[in-house]
Amino acid sequence: MRLPRSSRRVLLLALALDALGEPPTAVHPVAWMGSFLGRARRAWRAVTPGAQLLEGGAGWAAGAALAAGAGTLAGRLPWPLQAAVLKTLLSRRALFAAAGEVCAALEAGNLPGARRLLSWHLVSRDTSDLTAGEVAAAVIESVSENLSDSVVAPTVAYRLGGLPLAAAYRLTNTADAMWGYRTPPLEFAGKVAARADDLLNLLPARVTAGCAVLACVPARLDGAGAWRAWRRDARLTSSPNAGHPMGVFAGALGVRLEKRGVYALNAAGREATVDDVRRALRLARWTLAFAVPLLLVPLPRWPGAGQRQGAGRA
Repeated sequence: MRLPRSSRRVLLLALALDALGEPPTAVHPVAWMGSFLGRARRAWRAVTPGAQLLEGGAGWAAGAALAAGAGTLAGRLPWPLQAAVLKTLLSRRALFAAAGEVCAALEAGNLPGARRLLSWHLVSRDTSDLTAGEVAAAVIESVSENLSDSVVAPTVAYRLGGLPLAAAYRLTNTADAMWGYRTPPLEFAGKVAARADDLLNLLPARVTAGCAVLACVPARLDGAGAWRAWRRDARLTSSPNAGHPMGVFAGALGVRLEKRGVYALNAAGREATVDDVRRALRLARWTLAFAVPLLLVPLPRWPGAGQRQGAGRA
């Protein structure tokens, strides 16, 4: 699919509009996706693994198709309105704001508050007994991973397939966040959505990691350490993608990012602090400064595409 020339204008305006914050929940497409996925889960009745796999897979496929269809309709709007729709599929400001709230609580010495905010905004794990260092590390992990999932990935999807693919990606990522757990009710029902999310994030996670390594220079962080940690630790997470940006951030900051009993990235690094969260946010902003121009590069035209388009217009 070759996108119209206005696609780069749409993307730039969407990123600019993101600075205004999120629209009300009642008119937010991602909130609608969450409502659909919640209703789909409540409707599940299968009890065997195979039937659960089919039921969950059908729910994800229906949601992705509906999202892509809505994206197709939105793609017929004037380009400024398309940008407004695309903005709702990104969450750069929301991510940085959430990290900033946890950081402010840590700086104020309010560890219970920081734990609560971390659980509310950024992670699904139990945060009730995390140390201040573990809270800081979890924020850094979330910033690095969600920089890919919530900003770079929907942008890549838009550049490759317009609003239909961007909307289908956001539905898939939301389904993975809601269903992608290895618990008895979700182990099989959420598997299709989780694997689809893995596939759609293969390229964005690596683009994010590569741009983060380059961003170490203007962010005044350890680029060589970021590269080494990326090469060494990217495969230590259960996700085939999360370890790439997380490993880079761990190496760049010189900190250990650990989820108890699951992984430890840059294991020889020191304990994270609230200052490291601030530095991670600086690295994230510089990473986007490298990623956005890269994602605005015109896509190559397939051989013969120009002849076919010319013949059609004639």
